[in-house]
Amino acid sequence: MSTIVVLFTRDLRLHDHPALHSALSEGHRVVPLFVLDPAVLAGAARNRIGYLVEALADLREALRERGGDLVVRKGDTVTETMRVVTEAQADSVHYSHDVSAFATARSRRLDAAARGAGVRTRSFPGVCVVPPGEVRPTGGDHYRVFTPFWRAWEAVQWRQAHPAPTRVAIAETVPVGRLPEADLADRWGVGSLSPDRGRGGETIAREAVRAWLASGLESYPQMHDDLAADKTSRLSAHLRFGCVSPLELARVARGRPGGDEFVRQLAWRDFHHQVTAAFPDLNRRDYRPRDTPWRDDPTGFAAWCEGRTGIPVVDAGMRQLIQEGFMHNRARMITSVFLTRKLLVHWKAGADHFHSLLVDGDIANNYGNWQWSAGTGNDTRPNRQFNLMRQAKRFDPQGEYVRRYVPELAGVAGAAVHSPWKPEVESEGYQLPLLEL
Repeated sequence: MSTIVVLFTRDLRLHDHPALHSALSEGHRVVPLFVLDPAVLAGAARNRIGYLVEALADLREALRERGGDLVVRKGDTVTETMRVVTEAQADSVHYSHDVSAFATARSRRLDAAARGAGVRTRSFPGVCVVPPGEVRPTGGDHYRVFTPFWRAWEAVQWRQAHPAPTRVAIAETVPVGRLPEADLADRWGVGSLSPDRGRGGETIAREAVRAWLASGLESYPQMHDDLAADKTSRLSAHLRFGCVSPLELARVARGRPGGDEFVRQLAWRDFHHQVTAAFPDLNRRDYRPRDTPWRDDPTGFAAWCEGRTGIPVVDAGMRQLIQEGFMHNRARMITSVFLTRKLLVHWKAGADHFHSLLVDGDIANNYGNWQWSAGTGNDTRPNRQFNLMRQAKRFDPQGEYVRRYVPELAGVAGAAVHSPWKPEVESEGYQLPLLEL
């Protein structure tokens, strides 16, 4: 019986894990492996590292329930993977394909190191519903506009979702290593730990999916932009870490009441991944360069980061981010448009700040959406105008969202909280200067 090392990265689940399923379905012993790589941990959001620690503990427990275990190593991913290959006398390494510049370079190094050792590597889908590159426009390497991508994406016959294994036969010669402690976030991370961050792991993620399907999906088309209602799925962090399979989620939601609109959002996620696969500098430079007169505004940027701009709906969104490591999708658009189109601060500064706090921080989606907001990305109307006050009144008509996250305004009635704040109507404790627009 041969042995296969299954390298986990951001696919921290047992349900619908093609790389693991392939290894086990052929009757092989496996070594489930996760490497705590300083190149990944250094500078990562404390919130994401906190989620990771919980997800790894949950994954190990699930593997042990099936007779296996999770091997944990610390160091360079390629070096440690090849060391485990030697320890286990493995002849193959399986991993899930990913699209960021770092992940792509890591895969190339791993493939080269394995070839040099006479070991096979195989990459599998699992991060997206439709793998990047599976649909392409005629004469191009990727879709630059969402609508034609969406049509092609819908026409693809999706693969079947794999069940979780009932038994995992592990090579017993490999020491499993210790799980990371909770202080890993403090030792490596950036940004603050959000007090109301959601917990991580496949067990919690699947419970969240069941609850969402039962009580949230049907109303999603009507309610997902309602700031106060908070009727989005809140599954983004679970998708980012692969504790939920995007394909399994799309399959179970498709065709249900409200499901098609939700599945369209999963297509948007895939869209940004195929853009990133073709343009790996998405988090560094303009996808579509424009002559925007960016400003250096440290005072305005600091006020924006801290949720003290004097624009209540903007401040509410930024404070939600600090408090939860999450922000409502409509608030993300409002806050990013305010920074890039009103204050004219470069999109990368805002995207990097988001990335330092978001539990669901993902290169493709975070930076892709920021470039869309700034007019440098995949928006077909890069010069579109946004009236932020109208947005606030439309999607938080009674001001409930604002009062939830800006408690200084708790005593201000109804939509009055959406007025640009003037000294004569300031609420006690909300003494913020209105930034010049």
